[in-house]
Amino acid sequence: MQALNLPTYQFRTKNEKGKTLIFDALRKKWLALTPEEWVRQNFNRFLIENCAYPPNSIGVEVGLTINGRPLRVDGVVYNKYGTIKMLLEFKAPKVPVNEKVFAQAADYNTQLGAPFVIVSNGLNHFCAKVDKENIQLLEAIPAYTEL
Repeated sequence: MQALNLPTYQFRTKNEKGKTLIFDALRKKWLALTPEEWVRQNFNRFLIENCAYPPNSIGVEVGLTINGRPLRVDGVVYNKYGTIKMLLEFKAPKVPVNEKVFAQAADYNTQLGAPFVIVSNGLNHFCAKVDKENIQLLEAIPAYTEL
């Protein structure tokens, strides 16, 4: 898989029926190793290993409904009380992080109301603090204790 703008981690992978699978330690299951999944796995490990986020604080592919349509957000981070405090939106490295990606994250966040949003394609990462009035791009990901 493509090198990302994140630290290098070791993952369990295997080949099955001509497909490469990766073991998702958070969901405890094998998944098809797509470019977007590669970004998700690496970014989640970054949050856990480099930012000291507890593994059990990260929800993966969390369901929500927008205009009657069931959708799934790539990830969320819960605080110790179980409240969603961060929305995570991942794209494959070849997908540019542009207005369309930010609009998708913003649509999801209208339902979730997370005060922080991270958008990443593995090469470019953006973290924003959001409220009803403002969107402020941050230079660093907030510590878990700040959520």
